[in-house]
Amino acid sequence: MPSLSYSTAARIAARELRSSRGKFTFVLLSVAIGVAALTGVRGFSSSFRTMLLLRARSIMAADVSARTTQQLTPQEQAGLDKLVAAGGDESPVTELLSMASSTASLDPLLVSVKAVDPEKYPFYGEVVLSPVMPIAQALTPATVAVGDDLLLRLHLKIGDSVKLGTHTYRIVATVVDEPDRLSGSFAAGPRVLLSQTALVDSGLLAAGSHAARRYLFKLPATKQGSASSDDVVAALKTQLETLLPEAQITDYREANPALTKGLDGATGLLTLMSLVALVLGAVGVAMAMRAHLQQRLDSIAIMKSLGAGSGQIMKIYLLQTLLLGLGGGLLGVVLGIGVQLSFPLFLAKLLHLTPDFRLDPRVFATGLGAGLLTTLLFTLPPLLDIRNVRPILILRRAVETSDDPFTARLARKLRGSLAQLSAIVLILVCLTLIASRVSDSRQVGGYFAAGLALVLLVLLAMSWLTLYFLRVFLGRTRLHLPSAVRHGLSNLYRPGNPSAALLAALGLGVMQIVAVYIAQRAVVQEMQISTAANLPNIFLLDIATDEVAGVRSLLAHQSGVQGTPEILPVVGSRLLSIDGVPASQLKLQHLPRRVLQSINITWPATADAPPLGDKVVEGEWWTTQQSADSVQHPLVAIARQAADHLHVHPGQQMTFAAQDTQFTATVAAIYEPDSRHASSRAEFVVPQPVLAGLPVVWYGGVHCDAAATALLQRALYEHYPTITVINVAATLETVRQVILQITYVIQFLAAFSIFAGIVILASSIAGTRYRRIREVVVLKTLGATRVRIATIFSIEFAVLGLVAGAVGLVFANLLARLILIHALHFEYHFQPWLNLGAWAATAALTVATGWLASHRILGQKPLEVLREE
Repeated sequence: MPSLSYSTAARIAARELRSSRGKFTFVLLSVAIGVAALTGVRGFSSSFRTMLLLRARSIMAADVSARTTQQLTPQEQAGLDKLVAAGGDESPVTELLSMASSTASLDPLLVSVKAVDPEKYPFYGEVVLSPVMPIAQALTPATVAVGDDLLLRLHLKIGDSVKLGTHTYRIVATVVDEPDRLSGSFAAGPRVLLSQTALVDSGLLAAGSHAARRYLFKLPATKQGSASSDDVVAALKTQLETLLPEAQITDYREANPALTKGLDGATGLLTLMSLVALVLGAVGVAMAMRAHLQQRLDSIAIMKSLGAGSGQIMKIYLLQTLLLGLGGGLLGVVLGIGVQLSFPLFLAKLLHLTPDFRLDPRVFATGLGAGLLTTLLFTLPPLLDIRNVRPILILRRAVETSDDPFTARLARKLRGSLAQLSAIVLILVCLTLIASRVSDSRQVGGYFAAGLALVLLVLLAMSWLTLYFLRVFLGRTRLHLPSAVRHGLSNLYRPGNPSAALLAALGLGVMQIVAVYIAQRAVVQEMQISTAANLPNIFLLDIATDEVAGVRSLLAHQSGVQGTPEILPVVGSRLLSIDGVPASQLKLQHLPRRVLQSINITWPATADAPPLGDKVVEGEWWTTQQSADSVQHPLVAIARQAADHLHVHPGQQMTFAAQDTQFTATVAAIYEPDSRHASSRAEFVVPQPVLAGLPVVWYGGVHCDAAATALLQRALYEHYPTITVINVAATLETVRQVILQITYVIQFLAAFSIFAGIVILASSIAGTRYRRIREVVVLKTLGATRVRIATIFSIEFAVLGLVAGAVGLVFANLLARLILIHALHFEYHFQPWLNLGAWAATAALTVATGWLASHRILGQKPLEVLREE
């Protein structure tokens, strides 16, 4: 036969596509939905994540912050100037304590002074003033903005003057909210916000003053106009850590642990959803194309009998696959654009914001390329199955025996296995590249491909074992089972039935869908705890021991206060040594040495459990008995960040000095503090007996309705004028809203991904209808009724669904546990009712989909079906 040109092969492929439009619907549907899910989820999540990261930056007002208690040396200042010259911007923030006074009050008041550059600060977010005005207008060399409590305590009003240092400044506004209130100093005293120029004029920055300085950095925006990437932020942080070894360097991701964890969880899940869409689309393509090629074996056999070579036939079907992949991919891109456009419309009312929509060509190119490539890749195995088979054996494909010598059959099988193995390796390599592109991480792509290969191998092995034991079971119980049941079970391993491949495909799909659902549910549940309405948003500093009972009573009867107030005991202390090494000789990691001379120690409310919200990440918390014995054997638990700065691990000895008392404690545990509770004010926790008899200052945390915070502050001042009230309600509400938005988007996108996966799996199952046509004809010709045929197929569908569901659910829980605990650092809990429901739903979906696609065949006469064939 002469060489087959590409134009001729394309005409044959196109003619076959036109004559079998209905049969290729499943292929197009699988590719289109896979690409739509991939492009829609990835495109929208990219826009939404960019918007969320901008809001996360507003909580620190910058990309990166460097905090130090010392003035910069000329070399350090030159280094900062060099960093700024390379791109981006820098703005200083100075915080210190001072005394303020007024003509209306003879007594001076301790205040918390914050000086900023009003022309630059804040880089992200907004300072809210009352009356509303730009911060650059409010802060001049002669004016300041103050907290409401300062007006209350000094009996002032807007327009009056307040004296700071050697100068008097006019009050032009009150500070309602600052974007970096959570990341700044929680110092005693009402807030005074002024410009850097005004601070210099006040004379408060005398030599040796204990002022804390924060240097805020903003990196240049990317070419697309969005904020700088995490890699660029991390690089700047590393440079600053080298340049300022004594400073505490943090980036916007560390400004609020709950928000950071939520963003990381959302990013990980969105990546997982994109990869799931990719794999499920590939599964649908594989099953549908296998069904099509199995049905075209007669045509292939005829072409080979007429002298066509395997390469020529493969050229026809590869071009056909290319056309299907291209058509499905283009349709998927159009649907993906629709998905990306519709998500903001559906979520706008729920989220109270709409992400900027951008058509990112890279996202759609990735989706189209992934759809086309996976379609081509997953067509290789069924094509290779027929490459080295003689026409006479293709025509007798349903016959199990062969007259060929054993050696010939073995050689043929080895050649086919080698070709299939090469195709599988190629598929995994290409999927690794696609996954790396989709997730923007080579490591994730490698893990994804390795995990997929392992799961597929186990699923195929389990499918083979299931069919083997089913054959053995029927061999022993054949005479004791109803004929319909026996026939339905026998269908699973009849010649030509790809039950093993279908079981593997269904199991993989169930695993992917349920793993996404379990992971998103765990992430959402934990994030919803972060948005609870009873978390403290008002913090109280410097409560005396004899005031604790009165403060509790006042808060209990104050309108607007919700939940139980958190009151935390704190003992001031110094760190003397670690394992005998004096504090002056310790190697600290970005921690000013003077901090060791002023540390807070507390004890937990429950003797044998960490403070509310804190989680042990290393070591073990002490028991009730160990707490009782702690006077002789003191123990201490340390917040993770402090332990990292000090290079401390469980088992080491730390010596503290509180007043005139010294004690040496063994590090029992390292814990992750929960910044949403008052307990985060102290980074060292010991059992209560260790601190018995030492002077205690109490900190408090309470949740108050935003509208009632002013009344609460006034009531506290009237009864306890020495207590400092820190109002972060507005800032925490911003955090709460962002976390809520993350949870809504995760749930919405997960639901869409799960829906897409179900549709793809349904199309895979429905694709088997063309393999059942001949069997239905034979059964009806032999006298089988519709009810009997329906019973046989229902049993077959149900067993497929139950077995695939069981195997898929086992791996779904293993995958979800691995993702949640080791990748996203969330808790995993096995949910028996969820798994039972998913198992039953898988069986029901398999049966329903099988019959939705095949019921029409039962109503046709055998001759009509044969004519269609």
